[in-house]
Order: sequence, then structure tokens, then C-alpha cells
Amino acid sequence: MPVKAVAKGVRISPRKVGVVASLVRGRSVDEALTILSYTPRRSAIAVKKVIESARANATHNHGFKTEGLRLIEITVTPGPSLKRYRPAAHGRALPYKKRSSHIRVVIDGQKRPAVKTKQPSSETAKKETK
Repeated sequence: MPVKAVAKGVRISPRKVGVVASLVRGRSVDEALTILSYTPRRSAIAVKKVIESARANATHNHGFKTEGLRLIEITVTPGPSLKRYRPAAHGRALPYKKRSSHIRVVIDGQKRPAVKTKQPSSETAKKETK
């Protein structure tokens, strides 16, 4: 069962985030985080945060082992654009867009074995009630 994490509305252009996402696509989570920590791009910070969030979701919420996690899918889609205007020559105004991105990471790995809790025997339960 794959686990996902999504960052919506990241204020970096999808083209710039897509370049960094392609660096780590298909790798293990530990290897991807190492690559991103040495990548000198601003979008590497955003992608690293989403991968760390997906790893935390997998280990804490779904009971996966931390060492066997792999990036199955990492997609970057355009988010909403802020439309702005810049002054130009001869009193004109030229439009431009401040683009944003949605980053979606899906990881998968091995589950930890379920730990069975000891149930008290009937004799000890009787002693505790007395």
C-alpha cells in the first residue's frame, strides 16, 4: 500500500521544481534526501520537505520500515498563478504571472511485523479483581 504526501501552492515555477524532481525520481528515500541536501537550487528544499513528510507518514501512520522505502512516483503540476502587471515604456503595463506548483510524492516499502500484545490469562485477571 503506497503512502503519499502533497505540498500545494509552493511558490516556485513548475518548470524549476520539475528539474529537481527528475533528479530523484525512482531512487530510495535515503538516497534522494542525500542528493537534495547537496543540490544548489531553491526548489530542492521544497521537494526535500515533501519527501521527508511522506517518509514520516509511512513510518508513523502506516508502520513501514525506514530503511526499505523507495520513491515510486514524484509529480509536479502547476498550481494557481498570480497575475501581475509590470510598467513598460510609453505608459503601458505588461502582464506576467507568478507561478506556483503542487508537488506529490508516493513512496512504498516493507511493513514492520505486527507486534502482538500479551493478553492476561484468566488466572491473573481473577487475582487482580480480588
